[in-house]
Amino acid sequence: MYCFHKKIPKEDIGDGVLFQHLGTGNDMTVFHWNMPDGSVVELHQHPNEQFGYVIKGGFKMTIGAEISELSVGDAYFIPPDVPHTFIAVGETEAIDVFNPKRAEENFPNKKKQ
Repeated sequence: MYCFHKKIPKEDIGDGVLFQHLGTGNDMTVFHWNMPDGSVVELHQHPNEQFGYVIKGGFKMTIGAEISELSVGDAYFIPPDVPHTFIAVGETEAIDVFNPKRAEENFPNKKKQ
């Protein structure tokens, strides 16, 4: 029912992109992200709907054919199966929520074990 940010380990999935799996409910998964300036989450798509909120920094984003730049306090909604990419603008921190649940091993940039 609770998660404590300082107690959850951060995992480097490549290029300094760090994520924390905050938790998974019945129908959603929530992640916290830290990304260095200029880092890229490559173009990808997934069957999950995605909502995100920018806590710090920002993103140059492409969602389908739409390109935009987001900053602190901005949010994004990504429909299922729509290609999208992120480029961090400054040191960036964000929260993502996926529905239905998303397996963390399916993330782009994730290092192969």
